[in-house]
Order: sequence, then C-alpha cells, then structure tokens
Amino acid sequence: MGKDLRFLVVEDHAFQRSMMVEMLESLGVQSIHEAADGFSALEVTRELEQPFDIIVTDIDMPGMDGMAFIRRLGEAKVRASLIITSGLDKSLLGTMVTMIGAYGMRLLGTVEKPPTPERFAELITTHWQSRPAPAKTKQGPSTFSLEQVMEGLHAEQFEPYYQPKIDLRTRRVKGAEALARWHHPHAGVVLPYAFISLLEDADQISELTWIMLAKSAKDCRNWRDAGLDLNVSVNLSVKLLDDPAIADAITWQVTQQGLEPKHVILEITESAAMTSVGHVLENLIRLRMKGFGLSIDDYGTGYSSMQQLTRIPFTELKIDQSFVLHAARQESSRMILESSLEMARKLGITSVAEGAESAEDWNLLRDCGCDLAQGFFVARPMRAASFPEWVRTWA
Repeated sequence: MGKDLRFLVVEDHAFQRSMMVEMLESLGVQSIHEAADGFSALEVTRELEQPFDIIVTDIDMPGMDGMAFIRRLGEAKVRASLIITSGLDKSLLGTMVTMIGAYGMRLLGTVEKPPTPERFAELITTHWQSRPAPAKTKQGPSTFSLEQVMEGLHAEQFEPYYQPKIDLRTRRVKGAEALARWHHPHAGVVLPYAFISLLEDADQISELTWIMLAKSAKDCRNWRDAGLDLNVSVNLSVKLLDDPAIADAITWQVTQQGLEPKHVILEITESAAMTSVGHVLENLIRLRMKGFGLSIDDYGTGYSSMQQLTRIPFTELKIDQSFVLHAARQESSRMILESSLEMARKLGITSVAEGAESAEDWNLLRDCGCDLAQGFFVARPMRAASFPEWVRTWA
C-alpha cells in the first residue's frame, strides 16, 4: 500500500514515534524518516533531495510546535499531504483544514493516540485517491510572463481538457467541464493558476475565452454527432460580463461550431454580480434567453451567495470542493453541503459537487441527494480525443 511513498514522522515522544514507524512499516512503507520536533523535521526536509509524500506530525510539541512547523512547510513550498496525530476539537479541525490548504498542502485526516494501523491505512488510501497530477504538470507559483502566455495563445498551445460530470442517481455521464491547459513546449502541461490571473489583470482573458468556447463547442458537437447525449461547461470570466455585447459574441462563437446554446453551460464565479451589476444581469438574462445554462461556480466561498441566487437566472449550483472534501469528517462542511443541496432543490436548479475524490465522498453526496458530481474518484481531466472512449467504457 505505501511501498512507493516517502514518510516523515514528527513526534517528540520517542515511544509513540517508534510505534507509528512500526505501524507504517507493517503497511509496506519502506522510506520513513523521523524527527523529534519541528526544528529537526525542517532540517530533514531541507537535506533530502526527494520530497516527502506524507508528513505525520503532532501539534503539541516543545520548541517549534506542529502549527509553526506546518507554517514553515508552507513557506518552504513543501507540498506533502499531512496527517495530524493530536486529538482536535471538531471546531478546531475545520480551521486547521483551511489553514493547511492556505499553505498549499492537504490534510488527509487525524489519528487519535494510541494510533492504529487501520487508521493509517485509511489515510494512505485517501492520499492515493487524491494524489497530485502527473509530474509533467507544472505546479507552484506562476513563473511565466504575460508576454509568454500571449505567445502561447497565438501559437495555439492552449486546449480544453474535460472532466466528466456524473449523475449520482443513474451513474450516467451527463457532460463535462472544459478546463484550460497550456501545452508548453518545454514546461509540459501547465495548469490555469499560471496564466489566468495574468490574463485577467491585463484585460486579455477574452483571448483564452474565445479559444475555450470554440474548441469546447466543436468537441461537444462531435460527441453529439457520434451519438453521445452530452453537454459541456465552460468557465466565463467575470471580466467579460461588463461588455454589453458579450452575449451575442458568445452565441456567435458557439453556433459557428454547429452547437446549439442549450448544450452549453457557462460557469460564473460568485463575485460576478458584484461588479457592474446592470451590465452583468443584462448579459446573463440574454444568455439564458438564448438557451445557455448558467452555473454559479464555487458556491459557498464568495460574498452574498443567497442574494445572487435570487437575482440571477442560474440553472445550476456548483458547490465548492472545499466543502465536499471534508464533509465526511467535518460537521460544519457537511452542514453547508446539505443546506446548499436543499436550497438547490427548493429553487429547482441542478446541484453539482466538485472535488469528489473518494468512494466516501461519492456515497455521501449521493445520500445527501446531490444531482451531479465530478472529481478524481471518477476521472482526471482528459484530452478531447480520449473523452468519447472513456464515456463508452464508463457506460
């Protein structure tokens, strides 16, 4: 199970540390380093050439405690998964999850003392199910300039990758979200964090939007021509909604590819309605009248979400993955998830959950009555050429 994983166990109590190491070894882990406190643990992470996959750490330690250690890991851009071995109150656990995510890491869960091999095995399984994308995928802060991104756009190096959206009740593939990827000639596949903000800040996001709309519409038309009853979701930047002519431009771009607007869902971030309200609402009304579906993206993470649901003609509510990932073990996240799903039902709109990364997530979403789900448990984003065959295999 853990043969190929590199572990670091940070625990000031020697017996407890030794016991955890033995448990990990019994699960097949072959690479385990130990540290008695945060200071020595940081030294270990600096000295080793290969990064750790999972760091097991106590919180209450002398010298540098676990909280400070996690902060220093984040500042050093360490991207390991974390297991905490201190018992935490549920209210504190939720804050801990948010803090660790802000530092660029993921909390797999907690292990009560004395620990058990079964609990470690469960968390290792969670790590495998949500492991990072392949090594060629660029990670970390953007190292590209706006000029380089624009050159990539003009060289047609950008394309959509598709992540399936699955009906939780029937298990049918209903469609896919188009996610922008940059096929850089030297850096490999580059994720959106490296170019979206650069384009938005320079008011150049429309360049990418037209590429994504045109290619996604063409791919969806090809799927439908091949007998697959699917729709496609495309992200629409807030920056574009201030243009009164954008609705007609989007419609033209989609219909030019031979696809009807009713097969396209435009995903809008929550903050969209907070800027130039009149223009935004006019555009969204026009888009709905033309047949496009509208999705409120990352629901629960922005400002005044409920108000926007009452004044914007959304057809889909997309629940942010931060609530899905921790709903099975974090009561506050589960409450937000359940209340969001209930609101979607009462409003008569489709609910979609992002970040379904395990069977536990999938079963919880199904039991809570969520309509659709997407995430690594089903499939990672894939190129257009691979998607039809994946759909047939899934079916």
